[in-house]
Amino acid sequence: MKIAFASKDNIYVNQHFGWCKEFYIYEILEDDYNFVKSIDSSLEIDDEIEKLTYKIECLEDSDILYVQQIGPKASRMVQACKIFPMQSSRENEKIEDILNQFIKMKNNPPLWMRRLLENES
Repeated sequence: MKIAFASKDNIYVNQHFGWCKEFYIYEILEDDYNFVKSIDSSLEIDDEIEKLTYKIECLEDSDILYVQQIGPKASRMVQACKIFPMQSSRENEKIEDILNQFIKMKNNPPLWMRRLLENES
């Protein structure tokens, strides 16, 4: 399961999806996680739909998008690409803490995570 984080620093989730200049991709393995890569998403595009399409393309093969904020239109577009969008529940949530929560959730996954895990098999 791959997760794309919208972050300025690869430490905290602190970027809005549409304004994010770089996404950080992590992969959750059995009981651990690995940093995969960072993806530059800084291209400036004026047209809203083109900009959102570009941002989604930057997510590559991620299963989850974790952001500080995401608008309703962007959220629907992300979901249409089979990526599960999640919005941070508090300011400056640490990426490491979120990854550890996902690892714990795998033991008794909620329905949305179960679907992602089934698609991996």
